Amino acid sequence: MSTYEAAGVDIEAGERAVTLMKDKVARSRRPEVVDDASGFAGLFDASALLRYKRPLLATSTDGVGTKVMLAQQYGKHDTIGIDLVGMVLDDLVVCGAEPLFMTDYIACGKVLPERVAEIVGGVAEGCRLAGAALVGGETAEHPGAMGPDEYDLAGAGTGVVEADRMLGPARVREGDVVLGLASSGVHSNGYSLVRHVIANSALTLDSELPELGRPLGEELLEPTRIYSLDCLELARAVDVHAYSHITGGGVEGNLSRSLPEHLDARLDRSSWTPPAIFEVLAGHGGIAQKDLDRTFNLGVGMAAIVAADDADAAIRLLAGRGLPAWVMGEIVPGSGRAAYA
Repeated sequence: MSTYEAAGVDIEAGERAVTLMKDKVARSRRPEVVDDASGFAGLFDASALLRYKRPLLATSTDGVGTKVMLAQQYGKHDTIGIDLVGMVLDDLVVCGAEPLFMTDYIACGKVLPERVAEIVGGVAEGCRLAGAALVGGETAEHPGAMGPDEYDLAGAGTGVVEADRMLGPARVREGDVVLGLASSGVHSNGYSLVRHVIANSALTLDSELPELGRPLGEELLEPTRIYSLDCLELARAVDVHAYSHITGGGVEGNLSRSLPEHLDARLDRSSWTPPAIFEVLAGHGGIAQKDLDRTFNLGVGMAAIVAADDADAAIRLLAGRGLPAWVMGEIVPGSGRAAYA
């Protein structure tokens, strides 16, 4: 006899996963969230937008790439959801938008309730750190398409910004300075290259390297730093003109997207020391500097372009919030490119 369970789908396991994650999801709740008894949709009270003169909704969607493969291999699933939030909601704040809510989607070969709850718990924690609500999601079991221990996750987020407060290239001026905001490590980009280095060297996820002070797997699974609340507070306090979320493409590639066509960002590589993990990967993988630059954040998870007179105040504010920042460059006449001097 053919049944859904015989085909590999365990409905009861899915229901148990939902039960296990409820308390964790509740920690990300915002006052505007409205309960939907059916559970088919997440509801958010849009009357909260009435305080805006001209509210612009911002939306973003993303995943965490092949970092999930290392999480599966290492057996650590409680922080990969934080990575997802960083990839989605920190894109919203680039234009000055406050993240409001997010939904997630997890596909797996087999629903293991405790593991799913760990993953979603990470998403909820990331939303809490970003000031957003996790209002819903979906867990899908795909037996045959994925192995029992395989999963992938993606998410979408929505935010809002006042139209005349939107940040971006149009605000950038000659003489502005570029601030680097420290990353927590590799974040969620470049893991195909990371896995290539590990596969073709003596490294394993259990490797104990003195430069790192902990196993390589722990270092590589350090969750992405969430910048949303820090960036929003900075924009309220000083004259921020633009942000750039440093993801795939590195500092130069992403910062160039936040520049007008007639200005360049001239960057000083000597203004900071990248975290040791990047030297480890470069040394064991023989990675050239140009490939490091266009693949990894190299210690800069977010860049802020601010008025020069506000640079010191911005650095002090971020330091007070536990986020190291420094002047890493300046805005000069050019053609819309960010490059190291």
